[in-house]
Amino acid sequence: MQFIKKMFGVQDMTVGKPLHNLAAFAVPLLIGNLAQQMYNTVDSIVVGQYVGDSALAAVGTSGPVLNLLLLLFMGISTGAGILVSQYFGAHKEKELEKTIGTCLTLTLIAGLIIMAVGPFIVEPLMTLLDTPPDVYDMAVDYLMIIVVGIVGTAYYNIVSGILRGLGDSFSPLVFLIVACVLNIVLDLVFVIEFEMAAAGVALATVVAQAISAVLCILRLLRMKDTVRLSMRSLIPDKRMTARIIRLGLPSGLTQAIFSMAAIVVQALTNSFGTNVIACAIVVMRVDGFAMMPNFTFGMAMTTFVGQNVGAGRMDRVKEGVREGVRMSLIIAVILVGAILLFGVNLMRMFTQTEEVVNLGVHMMRILAVGYIAMAVTQSLSGVMRGAGDTITPMWISLITTIIIRVPLAYGIAFLTRSEALPNGSPDSIFISLLISWVMGAVLTTIAYRRGKWRGKSVAAEK
Repeated sequence: MQFIKKMFGVQDMTVGKPLHNLAAFAVPLLIGNLAQQMYNTVDSIVVGQYVGDSALAAVGTSGPVLNLLLLLFMGISTGAGILVSQYFGAHKEKELEKTIGTCLTLTLIAGLIIMAVGPFIVEPLMTLLDTPPDVYDMAVDYLMIIVVGIVGTAYYNIVSGILRGLGDSFSPLVFLIVACVLNIVLDLVFVIEFEMAAAGVALATVVAQAISAVLCILRLLRMKDTVRLSMRSLIPDKRMTARIIRLGLPSGLTQAIFSMAAIVVQALTNSFGTNVIACAIVVMRVDGFAMMPNFTFGMAMTTFVGQNVGAGRMDRVKEGVREGVRMSLIIAVILVGAILLFGVNLMRMFTQTEEVVNLGVHMMRILAVGYIAMAVTQSLSGVMRGAGDTITPMWISLITTIIIRVPLAYGIAFLTRSEALPNGSPDSIFISLLISWVMGAVLTTIAYRRGKWRGKSVAAEK
């Protein structure tokens, strides 16, 4: 009962058992990540079932462009979350108020810039991506609506990050579930009743995200016992702005690296033919759910470490890291077992084509052990980010993605070419990914043990 009650309030992670802190914070976060994954999946199902493959492709093709547009907000959100958790742990109310106020204003400024510039760059970007003619117009319509309504999406991501930094992972979950339900209803209304195709999905997303953003802001304004915001606190503080950018920029660059590497590897995937492309899409959808616990514990560790570093409780950080990594590894092992046992059933949820199912099961077996490695990587990266060290995880991502994964994928494909496989073995895509994950775990563990992250606390700066 106490565990459930704790999830509803702001959590001070500088007191109590670290294991209980992490579990109470991570459970709502995990459910929220699951809801977010379902949120994205429903959009694809609706357009795919009620409009057709072209609309489905339009939403999918828009993904890389949308991710690039959101990188700025991802950076602000990461920087805000770290600062908020550290100042909250250090009980520095004035700095906490300045940080949150500055974040809210920076988000508005960034959103207005993208709203003004976005409509002029959408079409050139879609042309640059060589978007097929039957998809082009719907993809442009989809992105135009998303760009015009991007402030709502931005504020939800930023303010939910602030709430998590304050130890409240339950409210963002509730508001996300509200957005998910609303999004599903609006998807069906706009796509089926109004026949708006991909544009209807975009409009549903914008409206749902805007409402969830308003709910997050109202929750933040009501937390007067934790932080008191005023009009004066919304005036951007130069020092806080610099700190947010310094902490958030590496995370934004990390996401950019992942996006660009995915585009490069996608070109290799396309060369293997339709069945391999379909298999890769299905495997990545399963991967999205399989990775959720790892990302969840990474985010939980960031908040836990941030609060305790801010409070100067390094003894709790050590205990929390041990408990967090242990929980993450246990769940990863269970997931690997489920993938090995039920791989065929998972694949058949997405496709009934036997060749694609068998290939997908084979690929998931290649990746299985990698999820255990990623449990270590995400947990320890979360520790370093929470302490204020966002540079080290960025460099590790750069090394494992650009230096290891991409060259390995193309290298293995080249070395396995034959008469039967003129472009090489499709296994190259996932073997390279597995090796990059394992190397990421090794490098992250080394960086964690070196301990430079311990001296990166922003709350301790004068």
